[in-house]
Amino acid sequence: MTAILLTNARLIDPGAMTEGAGEVLIVDGKIAARGSVEADIVIDCGGKCLAPGIVDIGVKVSEPGERHKESFRTAGAAAAAGGVTTMVTRPDTDPAIDNPETLEFVTRRANEDSPVRVMPMAALTRDRAGREMAEIGFLLDAGAVAFTDADHVVESTRVMSRCLTYATSLGALVIGHPQDPGLSRGAAATSGKFASLKGLPSVSPQAERMGLDRDLALIEMTGARYHADQITTARALRRLERAKEMGLDVTAGISIHHLTLNEFDVGDYRTFFKVKPPLRSEDDRRACVEAIASGLIDIISSMHTPQDEESKRLPFEEAASGAVALETVLPAALRLYHSGELTLPQIFRALSRNPADRLGLPTGRLDTGAPADLVLFDPDAPFVLDRFSLRSKSKNTPFDGARMQGRVLGTWVGGAQVFDRASEVG
Repeated sequence: MTAILLTNARLIDPGAMTEGAGEVLIVDGKIAARGSVEADIVIDCGGKCLAPGIVDIGVKVSEPGERHKESFRTAGAAAAAGGVTTMVTRPDTDPAIDNPETLEFVTRRANEDSPVRVMPMAALTRDRAGREMAEIGFLLDAGAVAFTDADHVVESTRVMSRCLTYATSLGALVIGHPQDPGLSRGAAATSGKFASLKGLPSVSPQAERMGLDRDLALIEMTGARYHADQITTARALRRLERAKEMGLDVTAGISIHHLTLNEFDVGDYRTFFKVKPPLRSEDDRRACVEAIASGLIDIISSMHTPQDEESKRLPFEEAASGAVALETVLPAALRLYHSGELTLPQIFRALSRNPADRLGLPTGRLDTGAPADLVLFDPDAPFVLDRFSLRSKSKNTPFDGARMQGRVLGTWVGGAQVFDRASEVG
Protein backbone atom coordinates (compact mmCIF):
# COMPACT_ATOMS: atom_id res chain seq x y z
CA MET A 1 0.00 0.00 0.00
CA THR A 2 1.67 3.21 -1.24
CA ALA A 3 0.87 6.52 0.42
CA ILE A 4 1.31 9.69 -1.66
CA LEU A 5 1.20 13.15 -0.13
CA LEU A 6 0.45 16.14 -2.34
CA THR A 7 1.57 19.06 -0.22
CA ASN A 8 1.85 22.85 -0.49
CA ALA A 9 -1.27 22.99 -2.66
CA ARG A 10 -4.02 25.54 -3.15
CA LEU A 11 -7.03 23.26 -2.67
CA ILE A 12 -10.16 23.97 -4.73
CA ASP A 13 -13.05 22.22 -2.98
CA PRO A 14 -16.32 22.44 -4.96
CA GLY A 15 -18.19 20.60 -2.21
CA ALA A 16 -17.43 23.12 0.51
CA MET A 17 -17.11 25.91 -2.13
CA THR A 18 -13.78 26.94 -0.63
CA GLU A 19 -10.19 27.43 -1.71
CA GLY A 20 -7.11 27.65 0.46
CA ALA A 21 -3.75 26.17 1.35
CA GLY A 22 -3.70 22.47 2.16
CA GLU A 23 -2.56 19.00 1.27
CA VAL A 24 -4.05 15.73 0.11
CA LEU A 25 -2.99 12.27 1.20
CA ILE A 26 -3.63 9.38 -1.19
CA VAL A 27 -3.72 5.85 0.20
CA ASP A 28 -4.70 2.84 -1.89
CA GLY A 29 -6.02 5.06 -4.67
CA LYS A 30 -8.34 7.06 -2.43
CA ILE A 31 -8.20 10.33 -0.58
CA ALA A 32 -7.32 9.58 3.04
CA ALA A 33 -7.48 11.48 6.28
CA ARG A 34 -4.06 12.66 7.44
CA GLY A 35 -4.03 10.55 10.63
CA SER A 36 -0.68 8.96 11.41
CA VAL A 37 -0.01 7.57 7.95
CA GLU A 38 3.51 8.26 6.73
CA ALA A 39 3.78 9.09 3.05
CA ASP A 40 6.02 7.01 0.81
CA ILE A 41 6.05 9.72 -1.86
CA VAL A 42 5.82 13.46 -1.21
CA ILE A 43 4.99 15.79 -4.11
CA ASP A 44 5.39 19.54 -3.61
CA CYS A 45 2.64 21.29 -5.58
CA GLY A 46 4.48 24.62 -5.40
CA GLY A 47 1.39 26.51 -4.28
CA LYS A 48 -0.50 25.64 -7.47
CA CYS A 49 -4.18 24.68 -7.58
CA LEU A 50 -5.27 21.12 -6.79
CA ALA A 51 -8.88 20.24 -7.59
CA PRO A 52 -11.06 17.18 -8.29
CA GLY A 53 -10.58 15.85 -11.81
CA ILE A 54 -13.05 16.98 -14.45
CA VAL A 55 -16.05 14.72 -15.14
CA ASP A 56 -16.87 15.53 -18.75
CA ILE A 57 -20.38 14.60 -19.92
CA GLY A 58 -20.84 14.44 -23.68
CA VAL A 59 -17.47 13.42 -25.10
CA LYS A 60 -17.56 11.90 -28.57
CA VAL A 61 -15.00 9.17 -29.19
CA SER A 62 -15.36 7.98 -32.76
CA GLU A 63 -15.12 4.27 -32.06
CA PRO A 64 -16.67 2.31 -33.64
CA GLY A 65 -16.86 3.53 -37.21
CA GLU A 66 -14.74 6.67 -37.48
CA ARG A 67 -11.53 5.83 -35.69
CA HIS A 68 -9.62 8.16 -38.03
CA LYS A 69 -11.26 11.09 -36.21
CA GLU A 70 -10.64 9.96 -32.63
CA SER A 71 -9.79 6.75 -30.78
CA PHE A 72 -9.97 5.89 -27.09
CA ARG A 73 -6.18 6.05 -26.98
CA THR A 74 -5.94 9.58 -28.38
CA ALA A 75 -9.04 10.86 -26.56
CA GLY A 76 -7.71 9.40 -23.30
CA ALA A 77 -4.34 11.08 -23.77
CA ALA A 78 -6.05 14.40 -24.54
CA ALA A 79 -8.30 14.03 -21.51
CA ALA A 80 -5.38 13.32 -19.18
CA ALA A 81 -3.51 16.36 -20.50
CA GLY A 82 -6.64 18.47 -19.98
CA GLY A 83 -7.36 17.40 -16.41
CA VAL A 84 -10.36 15.28 -17.42
CA THR A 85 -10.35 12.14 -15.28
CA THR A 86 -13.74 10.75 -16.38
CA MET A 87 -15.08 10.87 -19.94
CA VAL A 88 -18.81 10.24 -20.24
CA THR A 89 -19.01 9.25 -23.89
CA ARG A 90 -21.80 9.80 -26.40
CA PRO A 91 -23.48 7.06 -28.45
CA ASP A 92 -23.51 8.96 -31.77
CA THR A 93 -21.02 6.59 -33.36
CA ASP A 94 -21.26 4.51 -36.54
CA PRO A 95 -23.07 2.27 -35.75
CA ALA A 96 -24.82 3.90 -32.83
CA ILE A 97 -24.36 2.37 -29.39
CA ASP A 98 -27.91 1.05 -29.19
CA ASN A 99 -27.41 -2.60 -28.15
CA PRO A 100 -25.45 -4.40 -25.40
CA GLU A 101 -22.98 -5.95 -27.84
CA THR A 102 -21.80 -2.60 -29.21
CA LEU A 103 -21.71 -1.16 -25.69
CA GLU A 104 -19.56 -4.05 -24.48
CA PHE A 105 -17.17 -3.56 -27.42
CA VAL A 106 -16.82 0.14 -26.59
CA THR A 107 -16.31 -0.58 -22.90
CA ARG A 108 -13.61 -3.15 -23.65
CA ARG A 109 -11.75 -0.80 -26.00
CA ALA A 110 -11.96 2.02 -23.48
CA ASN A 111 -10.59 -0.13 -20.66
CA GLU A 112 -7.72 -1.29 -22.87
CA ASP A 113 -6.68 2.06 -24.35
CA SER A 114 -7.74 4.99 -22.15
CA PRO A 115 -5.66 6.14 -19.15
CA VAL A 116 -8.73 7.91 -17.70
CA ARG A 117 -12.10 6.54 -16.66
CA VAL A 118 -14.69 6.06 -19.39
CA MET A 119 -18.43 5.90 -18.64
CA PRO A 120 -20.44 5.17 -21.81
CA MET A 121 -23.90 6.49 -22.57
CA ALA A 122 -26.23 4.54 -24.84
CA ALA A 123 -28.76 5.58 -27.46
CA LEU A 124 -32.31 6.28 -26.35
CA THR A 125 -33.81 4.97 -29.60
CA ARG A 126 -32.61 2.41 -32.12
CA ASP A 127 -30.02 3.89 -34.46
CA ARG A 128 -30.87 7.27 -32.89
CA ALA A 129 -33.68 7.44 -35.44
CA GLY A 130 -36.43 8.40 -32.97
CA ARG A 131 -38.83 5.68 -34.09
CA GLU A 132 -38.33 2.77 -31.69
CA MET A 133 -37.04 2.65 -28.12
CA ALA A 134 -33.63 1.05 -27.61
CA GLU A 135 -33.09 -1.86 -25.22
CA ILE A 136 -32.80 0.44 -22.21
CA GLY A 137 -33.00 -2.30 -19.58
CA PHE A 138 -30.33 -4.51 -21.18
CA LEU A 139 -28.11 -1.50 -21.89
CA LEU A 140 -28.42 -0.37 -18.28
CA ASP A 141 -27.35 -3.84 -17.13
CA ALA A 142 -24.41 -3.69 -19.58
CA GLY A 143 -23.11 -0.50 -17.98
CA ALA A 144 -24.76 2.48 -19.69
CA VAL A 145 -24.80 5.46 -17.32
CA ALA A 146 -27.39 7.50 -19.25
CA PHE A 147 -29.46 7.43 -22.44
CA THR A 148 -29.42 9.99 -25.22
CA ASP A 149 -29.78 10.36 -28.97
CA ALA A 150 -27.17 13.16 -28.72
CA ASP A 151 -28.01 15.94 -31.20
CA HIS A 152 -30.83 13.95 -32.80
CA VAL A 153 -34.08 15.17 -31.27
CA VAL A 154 -36.74 12.50 -30.80
CA GLU A 155 -39.39 14.26 -32.86
CA SER A 156 -42.28 11.94 -32.00
CA THR A 157 -43.77 13.03 -28.69
CA ARG A 158 -45.35 9.60 -28.35
CA VAL A 159 -42.01 7.80 -28.72
CA MET A 160 -40.29 10.23 -26.35
CA SER A 161 -43.05 9.71 -23.79
CA ARG A 162 -42.65 5.93 -23.96
CA CYS A 163 -38.89 6.20 -23.57
CA LEU A 164 -39.23 8.49 -20.55
CA THR A 165 -41.87 6.30 -18.92
CA TYR A 166 -39.72 3.19 -19.29
CA ALA A 167 -36.60 5.03 -18.11
CA THR A 168 -38.52 6.19 -15.05
CA SER A 169 -39.40 2.61 -14.12
CA LEU A 170 -35.68 1.75 -14.19
CA GLY A 171 -34.40 4.95 -12.59
CA ALA A 172 -32.36 5.70 -15.72
CA LEU A 173 -31.15 9.18 -16.61
CA VAL A 174 -32.27 10.57 -19.98
CA ILE A 175 -30.24 13.32 -21.64
CA GLY A 176 -32.08 15.48 -24.15
CA HIS A 177 -31.00 18.00 -26.77
CA PRO A 178 -33.59 20.78 -26.41
CA GLN A 179 -34.24 22.13 -29.89
CA ASP A 180 -37.26 22.30 -32.13
CA PRO A 181 -35.98 20.14 -35.02
CA GLY A 182 -38.18 21.74 -37.66
CA LEU A 183 -36.77 25.17 -36.95
CA SER A 184 -33.16 24.22 -36.25
CA ARG A 185 -32.57 21.77 -39.10
CA GLY A 186 -29.89 23.11 -41.46
CA ALA A 187 -29.14 26.20 -39.37
CA ALA A 188 -25.54 27.43 -39.20
CA ALA A 189 -26.02 30.55 -37.07
CA THR A 190 -28.38 32.18 -34.59
CA SER A 191 -30.91 34.45 -36.29
CA GLY A 192 -30.44 38.20 -36.10
CA LYS A 193 -28.79 41.10 -37.91
CA PHE A 194 -25.36 39.46 -37.89
CA ALA A 195 -26.55 36.21 -39.51
CA SER A 196 -28.49 38.22 -42.10
CA LEU A 197 -25.43 40.33 -42.95
CA LYS A 198 -23.33 37.22 -43.36
CA GLY A 199 -25.98 35.43 -45.40
CA LEU A 200 -26.01 32.36 -43.17
CA PRO A 201 -29.02 30.05 -42.69
CA SER A 202 -30.11 30.70 -39.14
CA VAL A 203 -32.42 29.58 -36.37
CA SER A 204 -34.26 31.63 -33.78
CA PRO A 205 -33.14 31.12 -30.17
CA GLN A 206 -36.82 30.42 -29.50
CA ALA A 207 -36.23 26.94 -31.00
CA GLU A 208 -34.31 25.99 -27.87
CA ARG A 209 -37.07 27.18 -25.58
CA MET A 210 -39.70 25.36 -27.62
CA GLY A 211 -37.75 22.11 -27.50
CA LEU A 212 -37.21 22.47 -23.76
CA ASP A 213 -40.91 23.25 -23.20
CA ARG A 214 -41.86 19.99 -24.92
CA ASP A 215 -39.39 17.92 -22.91
CA LEU A 216 -40.29 19.52 -19.58
CA ALA A 217 -43.98 18.84 -20.15
CA LEU A 218 -43.14 15.18 -20.69
CA ILE A 219 -40.91 15.14 -17.59
CA GLU A 220 -43.78 16.55 -15.56
CA MET A 221 -46.05 13.84 -16.96
CA THR A 222 -43.66 10.88 -16.49
CA GLY A 223 -41.50 11.90 -13.52
CA ALA A 224 -38.33 10.94 -15.38
CA ARG A 225 -34.79 11.95 -14.47
CA TYR A 226 -33.73 14.40 -17.18
CA HIS A 227 -30.65 16.39 -18.13
CA ALA A 228 -30.64 18.99 -20.92
CA ASP A 229 -27.26 18.65 -22.62
CA GLN A 230 -27.03 22.33 -23.58
CA ILE A 231 -29.01 25.35 -22.45
CA THR A 232 -27.55 28.34 -24.28
CA THR A 233 -30.22 31.07 -24.34
CA ALA A 234 -31.72 33.40 -21.76
CA ARG A 235 -35.22 32.46 -22.90
CA ALA A 236 -34.67 28.81 -22.01
CA LEU A 237 -33.17 29.71 -18.63
CA ARG A 238 -36.51 31.02 -17.41
CA ARG A 239 -38.20 27.71 -18.27
CA LEU A 240 -35.42 25.77 -16.57
CA GLU A 241 -35.74 27.83 -13.41
CA ARG A 242 -39.49 27.24 -13.31
CA ALA A 243 -39.01 23.48 -13.75
CA LYS A 244 -36.60 23.36 -10.82
CA GLU A 245 -38.95 25.41 -8.66
CA MET A 246 -41.67 22.84 -9.45
CA GLY A 247 -39.42 20.09 -8.07
CA LEU A 248 -38.88 18.26 -11.36
CA ASP A 249 -35.76 16.06 -11.45
CA VAL A 250 -34.09 18.26 -14.06
CA THR A 251 -30.54 19.47 -14.54
CA ALA A 252 -28.86 21.30 -17.40
CA GLY A 253 -25.46 21.71 -18.97
CA ILE A 254 -23.68 24.00 -21.40
CA SER A 255 -20.59 23.61 -23.56
CA ILE A 256 -17.45 25.57 -22.85
CA HIS A 257 -17.71 27.11 -26.32
CA HIS A 258 -21.12 28.64 -25.63
CA LEU A 259 -19.80 30.05 -22.34
CA THR A 260 -16.73 31.72 -23.81
CA LEU A 261 -17.57 32.54 -27.46
CA ASN A 262 -20.44 34.37 -29.17
CA GLU A 263 -22.05 34.73 -32.59
CA PHE A 264 -19.55 37.34 -33.77
CA ASP A 265 -16.74 34.78 -33.63
CA VAL A 266 -18.01 33.23 -36.87
CA GLY A 267 -17.49 36.54 -38.67
CA ASP A 268 -14.64 35.28 -40.83
CA TYR A 269 -16.59 32.11 -41.72
CA ARG A 270 -14.06 30.00 -39.83
CA THR A 271 -15.70 26.60 -39.67
CA PHE A 272 -13.91 25.67 -36.42
CA PHE A 273 -16.46 28.00 -34.80
CA LYS A 274 -19.41 26.07 -36.22
CA VAL A 275 -20.95 24.14 -33.34
CA LYS A 276 -24.39 22.80 -32.48
CA PRO A 277 -26.45 24.64 -31.41
CA PRO A 278 -24.89 27.69 -33.12
CA LEU A 279 -23.05 30.26 -31.05
CA ARG A 280 -25.40 32.74 -29.40
CA SER A 281 -25.54 36.47 -28.74
CA GLU A 282 -23.33 38.10 -26.15
CA ASP A 283 -26.41 38.76 -23.99
CA ASP A 284 -27.23 35.05 -24.02
CA ARG A 285 -23.63 34.14 -23.21
CA ARG A 286 -23.56 36.48 -20.23
CA ALA A 287 -26.89 35.16 -18.98
CA CYS A 288 -25.53 31.61 -19.10
CA VAL A 289 -22.38 32.59 -17.21
CA GLU A 290 -24.58 34.10 -14.52
CA ALA A 291 -26.62 30.87 -14.49
CA ILE A 292 -23.44 28.87 -13.84
CA ALA A 293 -22.57 31.23 -10.98
CA SER A 294 -26.01 30.85 -9.39
CA GLY A 295 -26.17 27.10 -9.98
CA LEU A 296 -29.15 27.28 -12.32
CA ILE A 297 -27.04 25.65 -15.05
CA ASP A 298 -25.43 22.73 -13.29
CA ILE A 299 -22.72 21.43 -15.60
CA ILE A 300 -19.99 22.70 -17.95
CA SER A 301 -18.84 20.17 -20.53
CA SER A 302 -16.40 20.12 -23.42
CA MET A 303 -18.92 18.62 -25.88
CA HIS A 304 -15.76 17.25 -27.53
CA THR A 305 -16.69 16.55 -31.16
CA PRO A 306 -13.77 15.61 -33.43
CA GLN A 307 -14.13 16.26 -37.15
CA ASP A 308 -11.56 15.59 -39.85
CA GLU A 309 -10.10 18.31 -42.08
CA GLU A 310 -12.29 17.32 -45.04
CA SER A 311 -15.44 17.82 -42.99
CA LYS A 312 -14.40 21.33 -41.97
CA ARG A 313 -12.81 22.56 -45.22
CA LEU A 314 -16.17 23.39 -46.74
CA PRO A 315 -18.36 26.50 -47.02
CA PHE A 316 -19.57 27.44 -43.55
CA GLU A 317 -23.15 26.24 -43.98
CA GLU A 318 -22.00 22.89 -45.42
CA ALA A 319 -19.21 22.17 -42.92
CA ALA A 320 -19.67 19.66 -40.12
CA SER A 321 -20.53 21.01 -36.68
CA GLY A 322 -18.41 20.46 -33.62
CA ALA A 323 -15.07 21.21 -31.99
CA VAL A 324 -12.52 19.29 -29.94
CA ALA A 325 -12.15 20.53 -26.38
CA LEU A 326 -10.77 17.90 -24.00
CA GLU A 327 -7.49 19.80 -23.65
CA THR A 328 -9.00 23.28 -23.79
CA VAL A 329 -12.03 23.01 -21.51
CA LEU A 330 -10.09 24.05 -18.40
CA PRO A 331 -8.02 26.95 -19.81
CA ALA A 332 -11.13 28.22 -21.60
CA ALA A 333 -13.13 28.05 -18.37
CA LEU A 334 -10.34 29.93 -16.61
CA ARG A 335 -11.07 32.89 -18.90
CA LEU A 336 -14.19 33.37 -16.78
CA TYR A 337 -12.10 33.21 -13.61
CA HIS A 338 -9.60 35.79 -14.85
CA SER A 339 -12.43 38.09 -15.96
CA GLY A 340 -13.94 37.91 -12.47
CA GLU A 341 -17.16 36.28 -13.65
CA LEU A 342 -16.71 32.95 -11.84
CA THR A 343 -14.68 31.73 -8.87
CA LEU A 344 -12.58 28.58 -9.04
CA PRO A 345 -14.96 26.65 -6.72
CA GLN A 346 -17.88 27.66 -8.96
CA ILE A 347 -16.01 26.45 -12.04
CA PHE A 348 -15.16 23.09 -10.48
CA ARG A 349 -18.65 22.69 -9.06
CA ALA A 350 -19.81 22.70 -12.68
CA LEU A 351 -16.87 20.77 -14.15
CA SER A 352 -16.44 18.10 -11.48
CA ARG A 353 -18.84 17.87 -8.54
CA ASN A 354 -22.21 18.37 -10.25
CA PRO A 355 -21.64 15.98 -13.18
CA ALA A 356 -20.39 13.31 -10.78
CA ASP A 357 -23.42 13.80 -8.51
CA ARG A 358 -25.83 13.68 -11.45
CA LEU A 359 -24.44 10.32 -12.56
CA GLY A 360 -24.12 8.95 -9.02
CA LEU A 361 -20.33 8.72 -9.21
CA PRO A 362 -18.07 8.97 -6.13
CA THR A 363 -15.61 11.21 -7.98
CA GLY A 364 -15.57 15.00 -8.37
CA ARG A 365 -14.78 15.78 -4.74
CA LEU A 366 -11.94 16.10 -2.21
CA ASP A 367 -13.78 14.16 0.50
CA THR A 368 -12.09 11.45 2.53
CA GLY A 369 -12.73 8.06 0.92
CA ALA A 370 -13.35 9.49 -2.56
CA PRO A 371 -11.29 8.17 -5.47
CA ALA A 372 -8.08 10.16 -5.86
CA ASP A 373 -9.01 11.62 -9.24
CA LEU A 374 -7.21 14.96 -9.17
CA VAL A 375 -5.88 17.74 -11.38
CA LEU A 376 -2.99 20.04 -10.51
CA PHE A 377 -2.93 23.25 -12.54
CA ASP A 378 -1.40 26.70 -12.71
CA PRO A 379 -4.29 29.11 -13.39
CA ASP A 380 -1.93 31.91 -14.40
CA ALA A 381 0.40 30.16 -16.85
CA PRO A 382 0.11 31.88 -20.25
CA PHE A 383 0.43 30.13 -23.60
CA VAL A 384 -0.64 30.43 -27.21
CA LEU A 385 -2.60 27.40 -28.38
CA ASP A 386 -1.28 25.58 -31.43
CA ARG A 387 -3.90 23.12 -32.63
CA PHE A 388 -1.26 20.78 -34.01
CA SER A 389 0.08 20.28 -30.48
CA LEU A 390 -3.25 18.77 -29.37
CA ARG A 391 -3.23 15.07 -28.58
CA SER A 392 -6.59 14.46 -30.28
CA LYS A 393 -6.42 13.00 -33.76
CA SER A 394 -8.66 15.79 -35.02
CA LYS A 395 -7.51 19.38 -34.60
CA ASN A 396 -10.77 21.31 -35.05
CA THR A 397 -10.52 23.78 -32.18
CA PRO A 398 -11.84 27.34 -32.33
CA PHE A 399 -9.05 28.38 -29.95
CA ASP A 400 -6.25 27.82 -32.48
CA GLY A 401 -3.79 30.71 -32.14
CA ALA A 402 -5.62 32.12 -29.11
CA ARG A 403 -3.79 33.49 -26.08
CA MET A 404 -4.85 31.38 -23.12
CA GLN A 405 -4.06 31.34 -19.43
CA GLY A 406 -4.00 28.21 -17.28
CA ARG A 407 -2.14 24.94 -17.79
CA VAL A 408 -2.61 21.46 -16.37
CA LEU A 409 0.55 20.33 -14.58
CA GLY A 410 -0.50 16.86 -13.47
CA THR A 411 -3.46 14.49 -13.50
CA TRP A 412 -4.14 11.51 -11.23
CA VAL A 413 -6.76 8.77 -11.71
CA GLY A 414 -7.30 6.49 -8.76
CA GLY A 415 -4.06 7.76 -7.25
CA ALA A 416 -2.00 6.88 -10.34
CA GLN A 417 -0.45 9.80 -12.21
CA VAL A 418 -1.56 9.65 -15.84
CA PHE A 419 -0.15 13.01 -16.93
CA ASP A 420 2.91 14.97 -15.82
CA ARG A 421 3.75 18.09 -17.79
CA ALA A 422 7.19 18.38 -16.22
CA SER A 423 8.25 14.97 -17.51
CA GLU A 424 6.98 15.83 -21.00
CA VAL A 425 8.87 19.10 -21.08
CA GLY A 426 11.91 17.60 -19.45
